[in-house]
Amino acid sequence: MAVDAQTFRAVLGQWPTGVAVVTTTAEDGWHGMTAGSFCSVSLDPPLVLVCLARDIRTHGLIERSGVFAVSFLGKDHAAIGHRFAGREPGDRFARGTWTAAPTGAPVLAEALAWLDCRVAHAYPGGDHTIFVGEVLAAETPRRTAPLLFHSRAWGQLADPLPDEVTIADTGLAAALHRRLTGSGTAPARVTGDGAARLLDAVRAAGVRVRLPLPPVPGSGGPAGPPWSALVEDTASLARVPHGSPVTAEIADGPDAPRLIAAARARGLPVAGRVRDVFDPARQAAVLAAVDRLLAAGCTEIALDEGAAAASPLVVRNVLQEAVALARPVPVRVRLREACGLGLANALTAMKSGVRSFDVTLGGVDGGLCAEDVLFLAARLDIVTPIDRAALVAAATDLEAVWGSALPGRTYRAAS
Repeated sequence: MAVDAQTFRAVLGQWPTGVAVVTTTAEDGWHGMTAGSFCSVSLDPPLVLVCLARDIRTHGLIERSGVFAVSFLGKDHAAIGHRFAGREPGDRFARGTWTAAPTGAPVLAEALAWLDCRVAHAYPGGDHTIFVGEVLAAETPRRTAPLLFHSRAWGQLADPLPDEVTIADTGLAAALHRRLTGSGTAPARVTGDGAARLLDAVRAAGVRVRLPLPPVPGSGGPAGPPWSALVEDTASLARVPHGSPVTAEIADGPDAPRLIAAARARGLPVAGRVRDVFDPARQAAVLAAVDRLLAAGCTEIALDEGAAAASPLVVRNVLQEAVALARPVPVRVRLREACGLGLANALTAMKSGVRSFDVTLGGVDGGLCAEDVLFLAARLDIVTPIDRAALVAAATDLEAVWGSALPGRTYRAAS
């Protein structure tokens, strides 16, 4: 005895699928509907299939026109999906930007991807027809998370945690320099030798550290693991010997493409840095900057939070877009610790695809504390190549010369 329709539908609802809009063209204009029954059939020739109920209007129109297009919806296209599913009244093509593909069928310009097809075969499939389409044109206009259908509801991808997290200390050297010169708010208690020992200890724990550039060409850099340095002009770049174990950090700006090309010519990996990335008004500009830095040849993208602490919702929205845009180039992020949001935003970043964080030992510059990020990773069973015990010992030494308790929350308990 066959399973009843209600049970069958409930079972199939547990299989997550993407959400697509299937469209076609007719004498009276464009028509379309959402469809979950889509899959690829063949690579050579390129064939796909969609299954449409025989009693819906789009079925008859595709049957007569012999063409259809499929537009894959992104995570922010739920409203478009609802309208094409008939859940909202009004013109279905009023939302989004629709253009005619070569067959004349409309495609969503800002879709994750679209396919333009000619019907090659049509097979009966119970109360549906299986339309097999030969793909005549295809594009991937946008990279972001997809809209998913599961258990009769639309949502986004689950947020898997990364297998591994690492950190780079981008603030300690500058903070120690301020103490050495007495330019900070507290009296100088750090000696040059003491600062060097702290930086060496952090690097020995496996942390890449941002250090000042060598003072003259050919002077090399500190011995030991790779390090990073800010490169702001050609003069500072000239101080980095060819093939040095240093990552050149270059901020987005008018001179960035030239500096990136020059750094790569010296055999250096390049991290392109974008500042103030979580300002909601700057999201389009931030993504455009990421795109420029990738096109220029950066091997990493570094995103700085900026002066104000962002909310986890903003962090998620920006990082999902940036990570998808940059992939496979890794994205790392520098977050602030403010009102307890730092670790919440770090967790959000991990679940948005970020595996590397710019931090500062002890959190002494207002940035996220190195030991706190590793503590969070440990509680989430995420492995790290960093020697956390050695880093905690360095934080304890830093407190001794700092003259007061550090902002970090976990080093005291760990030590």
